Order: sequence, then C-alpha cells, then structure tokens
Amino acid sequence: MDIILTVFGVLMILPLIMLTANAFKTPAELLAWPPRLIPQSPTLDNFSSVLTETPLLIWMGNSLAFAAISTVAIVLTSSVTGYVLAKFRFPGVNLIFFGVLATAIVPFEVYMIPLYLGVRQLGLLNSLGGLLAGYLVMSFGIFLIRQYAISSIPDELMEAARMDGAGEWWIFFRIVLPLMRGPIGTLTVLAFFQAWTTFAWPMVVNTARDKYVLEVGLALFQTGFTVDLGRLSAAAALSLIPSVVFFGAMRRNFVKGVAASGMKE
Repeated sequence: MDIILTVFGVLMILPLIMLTANAFKTPAELLAWPPRLIPQSPTLDNFSSVLTETPLLIWMGNSLAFAAISTVAIVLTSSVTGYVLAKFRFPGVNLIFFGVLATAIVPFEVYMIPLYLGVRQLGLLNSLGGLLAGYLVMSFGIFLIRQYAISSIPDELMEAARMDGAGEWWIFFRIVLPLMRGPIGTLTVLAFFQAWTTFAWPMVVNTARDKYVLEVGLALFQTGFTVDLGRLSAAAALSLIPSVVFFGAMRRNFVKGVAASGMKE
C-alpha cells in the first residue's frame, strides 16, 4: 500500500517538477526531443524576462488583494449566516437555507452576464470592487459552518452565556468563533484558492492590462498558434510562491484549530 501511495504521490508532483524545470531551460532545450527533465544548461533568462518585460508583480499584487479581501468577506458572511441558520429559530429559516443550497448548484456562468451588467451600471468595471462583486459570499461556506455549528456547538453553552448577561455578538465572537477554528481554517483555504485561481470573471470585468489578475496575465503568454513555454513556466513558478506560503501557514493553523476546537463531555 505504501508503494502505491508513493507512486501516486510522485505522479501528482511530477507536473510541478516539470514546470519548475522548464522555467530554467533555454529555448533549444524546451524544443529538444525526447524532452529532458533536468536542464543541461540552467538559465535565469526566463525569470529576468518575465520580471522586466511584463507587469507580473502588478498582476500578482492584484490577485493577492483580490484573494485576501474575498477570503475575509467569505469567512465573515459564512460564519455569521451559518451560525444564524444553525442556532436561531424564526419563520422561513429552513426556506432561506434551502435557497442557499439551491444557489450552490447554479454555475457561476449562468448569472455572470446579469452580474456584469449590474457592475457596469454601477461604474465598477476595471476596479477591485467590480472584481469582488461575485466573490463575497460562498454558499458552500454557509453550509459548512451551519452543519458544524449544529453538530459541535451545544445550545446549553450559549444559553448559559445569555443567562450571565452576554449579548449575541459577544457570544458569537468570544464563544462561537473560537470553537469553529477548524471549519473556518478549511473555509479560509477554499475561499483563498477560489479567488486566486479564478479566470472567467476577472477576464470579463477587468479589461485594462494593469488591472489583470495573475491567471489572466498568464494567458497572455500563449496565442492561438504559439506558446512562450519558457516565460510561461517561469511566471507560473513565481505565481506558486504566494499560494504555497499561504497553504503552509494555514495548514498549521488548521491542524491547531481542529485539535483545540469542539467540547468534551
């Protein structure tokens, strides 16, 4: 079994290894057949060309700002909405939850055009606000937080806090959120990579070159007939750095959150 898992693990990281290797290859080595995994004459020309001839760092900054704000917004809206739908009883609460679930099965492309028309009417094209319009709420995040709150946060704990005079916001921030560090860590990772890797919406709403996010910028390295494989590989390798750093940091926080969250009877 260990051998099978090792083989599958190697196969999964092989594209990443090839991408990194291609970033250091010369044009001649990129066209060599059969292809070599390890560059024979490593060069930094692809990296220097990408950094000096394209606004890659600007695109990366746009993606980071977009992903960070989108992640914070999704975590806040999902936490509050999921908690309310799980622990409060009022007319229509189940209908609202079913409506949230219904939106989860509707592809983004279905309502992308109406959303674009609304963004255009508000004058938010080629702006961070227009980019964020479709990435402030995640229906799966609401579902995740709601299910966790129902199963892992006892009502007695909140009732005890209310009897001591605690307000609802105090209960949410001081009691509920610390207990939900596990699912919030998971949601943070999902929300960040959803925004970091999105392509269709940024391509539609931001048409100015200096407003591109990273995914749209990387598409410029390929045309209908050719692909600048060396520079594309170098740009893609550089774009992996923020996501790898973020995932490494959130992985530790996620593990600690899971270990510390929940209550023991």
